Amino acid sequence: MPCIVAENLSKAYRISQRQPGVWGAVRGLLHRQYRTLHALDGISFAIEPGELVGYIGPNGAGKSTTVKVLSGILVPDGGRCEVLGRVPWQDRVAHVSRIGVVFGQRTQLWWDLPVTESFELLRDIYRVPETDYQRRRDELIAILELAPLLDMPVRQLSLGQRMRCDLAASLIHGPELLFLDEPTIGLDALSKLAVRDFVRRLNRERGTTVILTTHDMDDIEALCRRVLLIDGGRILLDDTVEGLRSRVSSERRLILDLAEEGIAVTDPQVRLLRQEGRRVELAFDPEEVPAAALISRLTARHPVRDLFVENPPIEEIIAHLYRRNQA
Repeated sequence: MPCIVAENLSKAYRISQRQPGVWGAVRGLLHRQYRTLHALDGISFAIEPGELVGYIGPNGAGKSTTVKVLSGILVPDGGRCEVLGRVPWQDRVAHVSRIGVVFGQRTQLWWDLPVTESFELLRDIYRVPETDYQRRRDELIAILELAPLLDMPVRQLSLGQRMRCDLAASLIHGPELLFLDEPTIGLDALSKLAVRDFVRRLNRERGTTVILTTHDMDDIEALCRRVLLIDGGRILLDDTVEGLRSRVSSERRLILDLAEEGIAVTDPQVRLLRQEGRRVELAFDPEEVPAAALISRLTARHPVRDLFVENPPIEEIIAHLYRRNQA
């Protein structure tokens, strides 16, 4: 049975608009004009327990609005929604006791309090039994390496440190469902890896259902098997990462590190993408020429020090899908 069911959800905002300048402001006071922005335009999907789903789209596509509806913060204008068997906005106290939400640019920690006191306050708010709280707290501190941060005021934490603390805070009450809205925004490489590893372990070992919204396609490729692509308030695609790739192209990349500079690499079944010094990047279709046969042919003609085959960057695939939708 799905833990999330959304059917024809819609949400629109009425936005006032005026002409620029002083006279535009005056006319706006006398004859205000409005336009309607459809943040959600009849979206439908279902998510099973234990899934880790990427929810992606350009700015303004409707990602955060969807998360706010599913978490009970916003009430949609139309459609049906059930999360863990409840309508999110009708019984918010019971609903939020079973979900966790992390917004990458906002914190649920108290700015001037030490991290450990924020955890204590959240325990009281969610009425977590002391034994459960201590067990979860100690486990989260160990996994996320929070021990050195517990006595620091939140305002003194770096962005990466705060994000790790926010992740722990969202899990103090043991939620079954976790919404992560841009959890790695602005983080350095090490912090991103730490957050990804934690989310992966949480999903795999505890079976927590995770909805991840992000612009970082490396997060999607590293964590998610299923991807929902939204644009203009509508779900464009619901597929696996590999399925998204196959919708655009079966093309793959062959990167060669040559033994010498100035060598022109040519073959009728490859396309030269770029060549910088000794490094050459080629595109080929494995349905037309197997990778092994192409590699054998090229290495017989040219002195190659190293090589590897990879898929096109996921960012290119997503950008192509966006352009296709706008065309």
